[in-house]
Amino acid sequence: MTDIVTERIARLREKMKQTGTGLVAVGPGTHMQWLVGFYPHPDERPCLLLVGPEKAGFLMPALNAEAAKQQSGLPMFEWADADGPDAALAEALAAIFPNKEGRIVLDETMRADFAFLLADALPGLARAFTGDTLGLLRSMKDEEEYRRLKACALLNDEAMKAAWAAIKPGMTEMQLADVVRGHFSDNGGAPLFWIVGASENGAHPHHATSDRVLKRGDAVVLDIGGRRNGYPSDMTRMAIIGEAPEGYAEVHEVVEQAVQAALAAAKPGVKAKDVDKAARDVITAAGYGEYFVHRTGHGLGIDVHEPPYITATSDTVLEEGMVFSIEPGIYLPGRFGIRLEDIVFLRADGPEILSGLPRDAFLARV
Repeated sequence: MTDIVTERIARLREKMKQTGTGLVAVGPGTHMQWLVGFYPHPDERPCLLLVGPEKAGFLMPALNAEAAKQQSGLPMFEWADADGPDAALAEALAAIFPNKEGRIVLDETMRADFAFLLADALPGLARAFTGDTLGLLRSMKDEEEYRRLKACALLNDEAMKAAWAAIKPGMTEMQLADVVRGHFSDNGGAPLFWIVGASENGAHPHHATSDRVLKRGDAVVLDIGGRRNGYPSDMTRMAIIGEAPEGYAEVHEVVEQAVQAALAAAKPGVKAKDVDKAARDVITAAGYGEYFVHRTGHGLGIDVHEPPYITATSDTVLEEGMVFSIEPGIYLPGRFGIRLEDIVFLRADGPEILSGLPRDAFLARV
């Protein structure tokens, strides 16, 4: 195993000890990617990484075993299609979890049939998801993860600037999105998402970018992200074509003040719900509370959405190294929406914004 895999498994075992966990089971996906650096092709064949207090190994479909062995030195408990996984799973559990003591932690993203297969093999044991073990470790990024996230954020900045340079009346939302996608693809990244919402379309937070033609007087939401070197970016900015719609400047300022309030509240030791409250209180006090219809933020790591979630009900205590968005918004039906989003890396003294772009609306001169 590489040094980073050894270190991450050791950290996981420490969390297991602290939480009374006897076994952690993860399926092919980003939990496995983070922990051991890869995951086999995900299909309907049960495949599990099992981590016990002292040993770890894979329940592995035989047709994937040789490729997996090239990427991991962990034991493979193989099973063939002709035999089914039950015997191999029993052998793996006997080796990795022989005492069957403590709760089992299940990857909340794995297939339900994988989870039931394991639960049926270990009846009567308490079960939990990964929130206080593997999920918690993933939420606190190390400096290498920070460097990758920062680099992708700067690529995102350039994609946003390319969109700003291209925006003009007569083009469609989708044509502007094509500029974003092209910039990522041409500069070593992979585009992941592109929300382009002009005026009334921007009042839908997750608007499906369309063939709506941009025109003078539009306020355009640009929420874009891509991936490079295994890690993603996410950012939302605004653009104005010509003159801003009536009332735009006031609403933009309220959203900006909400961002600043959330940034000021985000410190290690603070609960996520208190950061959400800081942003929401600003918007509510300005009379727009009913138009802030989503949470203030989400974590960002290998996945674009992962813990911690900055919601009104989250008791998650923020810790140094967590990475999450701050993205309050106001959405006025039939008129326009404004969302301002930055990804932050939480340092000991507060949040570091990964983007280098200002949150002022870009003014396209036409």
